[in-house]
Amino acid sequence: MPNAIVTLTEIAQDSQDYGSDDEHMVSRVFFDLEIEDHRYPGLHVDVKQTVGSSFETAPLEVSAPADYRGPMNHDALRQAVEGYYRSQIGGAGRGIRLGAGASNIRMRNNRVRSRVQVQFEVPQGDAAW
Repeated sequence: MPNAIVTLTEIAQDSQDYGSDDEHMVSRVFFDLEIEDHRYPGLHVDVKQTVGSSFETAPLEVSAPADYRGPMNHDALRQAVEGYYRSQIGGAGRGIRLGAGASNIRMRNNRVRSRVQVQFEVPQGDAAW
């Protein structure tokens, strides 16, 4: 199996431009992807979370990468994106830190830039989403 190198670069947090509404916060996580000798810069996934839920523990819905149709290990990518998102936003966040007593706080249209690289195996052949 080939290896994928994903370089996570930025989060656009809770943006109405990406579909946020009164029920769900939609953030976008940007990254570059490298698989074998192919490089795919400027990709992104959307991260959807229920408004008012915990940044640390609430389920996150991670979309498939936009405009990418190659091989992918979606579970590994989802885990990488979720870990990156939670490391930047929330109680342990390096970008936006919300204390333990914080509740009913909603900040929109924030940008957090931090480079984190992860590596995982991807199946050969067609991607299955």
